[in-house]
Amino acid sequence: MDAKIGKFLDSIGNFFTGSDTIPWCDSDIVLGCEREVAEAEKDSSDERKSECLLRLSWALVHSKRPEDVQRGIAMLEGSLPSTSDPLQMREKMYLLAVGYYRSGDYTRSRHLVDRCLEIVPDWRQAITLKKSIEDHIKKDGVIGIGIAATAVTAVGLVAGGLAAALSRKK
Repeated sequence: MDAKIGKFLDSIGNFFTGSDTIPWCDSDIVLGCEREVAEAEKDSSDERKSECLLRLSWALVHSKRPEDVQRGIAMLEGSLPSTSDPLQMREKMYLLAVGYYRSGDYTRSRHLVDRCLEIVPDWRQAITLKKSIEDHIKKDGVIGIGIAATAVTAVGLVAGGLAAALSRKK
């Protein structure tokens, strides 16, 4: 019973804090990946360059810096059309979904993660991301309803106050 209560309280806390299980990446990792890409550009095979770019994309979309996330999204969108390997396509779509999720575009993120799950229905990372997306959408909807209800209440109070003031003058 205590475990159920604890889980319930954790879910409430996660709802209001917006925490998720998608990992974050710090700027040191991004810099390391950028150096790796620069080295691979000099004297490596195309396959090695592609692997390094995929790692850099991963680091960028998982970054805490919004400008890194946008750069990762741009890299992935630019490389997606030329990707022929189905496994790499799935990975890039997933990373793009993470990037859109981090940037707050939950609709695009959900669309991409759904495409990933069509390819591999039991992919845990994609399932976890989809749950995080849906949690954010629900949270935003509840907050939006709360804001709308508050606005309607405020308008009602102002209108009621004006009506009361006008009725006193007569």
